[in-house]
Amino acid sequence: MSKERSNDVYSNIKDEILKCLPPVAQVTVIEFEGPEVAVYSRNPSILIEGEDLLKEIAKKIKKRIVLRSDPKVRMEKEKTEQIIREIVPPEAEIEHIYFDDVLGEVIIEAKKPGLVIGKGGSTLKEIILKTSWRPTVMRSPPIESKIIKQNRALLRARSEERKMILRNIGLRIHRAVISSKDEWVRIVCLGGFREVGRSAILVQTPESNILLDCGVNVGSSTRAFPHLDAPEFDLENLDAVIISHAHLDHAGFVPFLFKYGYNGPIYCTRPTRELMMLLLRDYIEVARKEGKLVPFTLKDVAKALIHTIPLEYGEVTDITPDVRLTFHNAGHILGSAIVHLHIGEGLHNIVYTGDFKYAKTKLLEPANWRGIPRIETLIMESTYGAPDDVMPPRYEAEKRLVDVINRTIRRGGKVLIPVLAVGRAQEIMLVIEEYMRKGELLEVPVYIDGMVWEATAIHTAFPEYLARDLREKIFHQGYNPFLADCFTQAKDRDEILEDKPCIILATSGMLTGGPSVEYFRLLAPDPRNSIIFVSYQVEGTLGRRVQKGWQEIPMQVIDETLRETRTEIIKVNMEVHTIEGFSGHSDRQQLLKFVDELTRNSGRNKERRYHIEKIIICHGESSKCLSLGATIEKKLRGRIDVAVPHNLESIRLH
Repeated sequence: MSKERSNDVYSNIKDEILKCLPPVAQVTVIEFEGPEVAVYSRNPSILIEGEDLLKEIAKKIKKRIVLRSDPKVRMEKEKTEQIIREIVPPEAEIEHIYFDDVLGEVIIEAKKPGLVIGKGGSTLKEIILKTSWRPTVMRSPPIESKIIKQNRALLRARSEERKMILRNIGLRIHRAVISSKDEWVRIVCLGGFREVGRSAILVQTPESNILLDCGVNVGSSTRAFPHLDAPEFDLENLDAVIISHAHLDHAGFVPFLFKYGYNGPIYCTRPTRELMMLLLRDYIEVARKEGKLVPFTLKDVAKALIHTIPLEYGEVTDITPDVRLTFHNAGHILGSAIVHLHIGEGLHNIVYTGDFKYAKTKLLEPANWRGIPRIETLIMESTYGAPDDVMPPRYEAEKRLVDVINRTIRRGGKVLIPVLAVGRAQEIMLVIEEYMRKGELLEVPVYIDGMVWEATAIHTAFPEYLARDLREKIFHQGYNPFLADCFTQAKDRDEILEDKPCIILATSGMLTGGPSVEYFRLLAPDPRNSIIFVSYQVEGTLGRRVQKGWQEIPMQVIDETLRETRTEIIKVNMEVHTIEGFSGHSDRQQLLKFVDELTRNSGRNKERRYHIEKIIICHGESSKCLSLGATIEKKLRGRIDVAVPHNLESIRLH
């Protein structure tokens, strides 16, 4: 697209805004900041008091507008901080106040951000009116998070660079649409089809190239990365990357894009941004320790961070000239999202579930599709899509977990629970805390090792994303289960492994690396001990082999004395348990219920909300994808096309 055409679009938007604003607003600059249009004013009080006017303008031009004050009218920083501390009640417990000169924002970190915001945003408005700085409120997590600290510091340090990035992204989003009589939409399957791992889907229109997820397969050395070498994928023409959630099989290859020249946006929720940075950093560290290929560097991870644009659930956002994005809660892990893409002026609507849980858990509310206005194509996961993939009732799973732990402790053993750092770890922590508090689980130390502690700290920074009853405990009862006395951050593994019963929650959940592998190696020979798998074990991982019942497992061990690696045969004498019911994925019944509820609302008449034309199955072992696809097709009696594609297939949707 020519620069002239881009300037024409900008000029039209600018002229439209200026027409609607009163002269007393004293607008000095209007510019793009990613999907938003930033309006800089020397009299921001006029615009604050006229919120309805801003809403009307946003509705008229169909763009998101953010108000900023002109640098010349902003109050001196020292005086601003003094006023903020006078206005905000001490109970808010402000910990830090930072200033972003580039965007004119004052960043307030507090333990109780609600008290900084005030009823209906009244305190924030007062801060703007008195200081002309735009306040941004962030929660200080009750458990200190190194990653959140690092991320926030990096974003502040590179604010000038980020502003230029957002401006360039904005120009690309708001570029002129190329007139085309042949409107079409298609997807290209780049990874995660008839397999679990390396999820990546390219969505293409005449105007746009959008990547849904970009993951790795941590359990494979031969099929670890998505097919970015496919002829349809062109990094130079990639407009946007959307990340459904932070797990590595969906986000683990994102920095690779920046390593090879991508300069566009990443869209995800705020918790996903923090968790993604944590998991990416750990991925590099683990790969280096194990002498494996590291496909990107920490510099590339930092690039990904400053290119990330976080969105809230339900927030409709332009991401290209012909595509709007909305996130909805997926119920899988903290911040996980069902992705809704509205293409063209009602041309086509894609819903990509990512990984989702269509049932409530102790940690999260169930996946929510009810805010989605239209669906023509549904792309859904099938991790537990086989006929026998039916999970027990939740209370049965909890009782069995408690029973196995109690039996192991009574015989003087230790319980190792390999967990995914994000999601399953926190779910199991909540179960253990509740049953121990009720006296139904024997009281022993619960050691948290690996990334679990840091991931849990990030959870405490975003309680608004947690299940309602958990939020109720945290906000209104003043009790946070994650801070319970039974939990201890593991620091001395030799001490933990001494001859006394305990529970160990450690990463990784599939025994592919991290401290869980070392704990397994040392605990496996003792028949008093138990290992409990509570999450999916990908084919090819150590966890899957143990789960299958291998009695002897060769493992690489580093001999510190000889400074060399040797192979050691580990005898598995410990009890091996797999307890279904704690997964962050929907089981077969939930998957079919999800499809049933959507398709019962599908049709063209007024009583039905959706006209679903195609269902595409992904993210499952081949047999599970095929089984789920066949069952859905049979239930729908051919009313809706069901596809179970291979990687590298392309499908025209419209």
